[in-house]
Amino acid sequence: MVALHGSHENHVLDAFEDEAEHGGVTSAIESRAGWTLLTAVSPMVWGTTYIVTTHLLPEGHPLFAAMMRALPAGLIALLIARRLPTGAWWWRSLVLGALNMGAFFPLLFVAAQHLPGGVAATLGATQPIIVAFLAVAILREKLSAWRVAWGVIGVVGVALVVLGPGAGLDSIGIIAGIAGAGSMGVGVVLTKKWGRPVGVSAIGLAGWQLTAGGAVLLIPALVIDGIPDRIDAPAVVGYAWLTLIGALVTYSIWFSGIQRLPIAPTALLGLLSPLVAAILGAALAGEAMTPVQIAGFVVAFTAVVAGQLSPRAMCPKVSAPPPLPIVTCSPSEQDAETDRRGEEEDPAEGRVAGDARDRLSTLKPLDQEGGAGEQGDPAAEHLRHLPARTTVTDRGDQLRDA
Repeated sequence: MVALHGSHENHVLDAFEDEAEHGGVTSAIESRAGWTLLTAVSPMVWGTTYIVTTHLLPEGHPLFAAMMRALPAGLIALLIARRLPTGAWWWRSLVLGALNMGAFFPLLFVAAQHLPGGVAATLGATQPIIVAFLAVAILREKLSAWRVAWGVIGVVGVALVVLGPGAGLDSIGIIAGIAGAGSMGVGVVLTKKWGRPVGVSAIGLAGWQLTAGGAVLLIPALVIDGIPDRIDAPAVVGYAWLTLIGALVTYSIWFSGIQRLPIAPTALLGLLSPLVAAILGAALAGEAMTPVQIAGFVVAFTAVVAGQLSPRAMCPKVSAPPPLPIVTCSPSEQDAETDRRGEEEDPAEGRVAGDARDRLSTLKPLDQEGGAGEQGDPAAEHLRHLPARTTVTDRGDQLRDA
């Protein structure tokens, strides 16, 4: 799906968007539903990080793994986009890269080291709630009680899926888990607030942030973790997956989706990450999910879907009643009705109106040969200039005056 060509910025998402603009892709992708489905791919892929880290990568090098996930992906993105930040985007890229990758990745690994995987995943699932409140403080959006409620329900669902009966708590792990969710939450909201510079592709923006985040992690990774003594073939596959798919592709899609979708419901898509991780873990372990886990999966998935909807959209629209028909009468009908009412109200006036009609019926048109204008009745000449909508009763009055 990635098509490289020299005159345009080339990457998966931009090629997809170019085809959509020229009718090569169905118009559904331009809709909110289409972009929601596409953006949901990112957290689902991120759900594979835990399995890849524990089964393919060398043990005891979390910072090195985080750096390898960010820095190579950022450099590749820069080579593809061929654009560097300008002006304020130098420090903005550093801030966003530090929040979304540089701080989030290590805090995620620290939480995983000090807490059972289920507890760490549950803490990470609080990110949509954090984003909902940050959107009020930073973006000045109105707090959506609807989406906050579904965020809480989603956390409960994730907890039912991933928490075991012997899940322990550790203060360092809890702080790291909440700080990690808050770090990426702030990064997501600021990404929405600052948008994307004109002419810069989604992969270009992702490249700036990934490079900045990897640069922040470079020295701590080399000093604290060091380079693993042995990097075998499975480790190469694992690093390649985290770099190319888990960072380069997914963050390009994620940042593009953030720009097109409301921030609070988009953050709820993050609940898909621990759900995918739980499913993969059960599949690799050859274990079936318990009824409680299945119920939690249904609850969490329902929260994700319901959070994308708006209460207004689900309320039936009440259409206004059709306007009443307007009945109009011709001048002759109005004259007849006026005569009828006049006879009922004043018989003498009704008789005058009747005499006026009889006299009018005997008059000749003034433009006929014979000089009607000279020999005609002066009263008829006066009536000739009366307005067309004048009633018969009014003509009788005018006739008496003449």
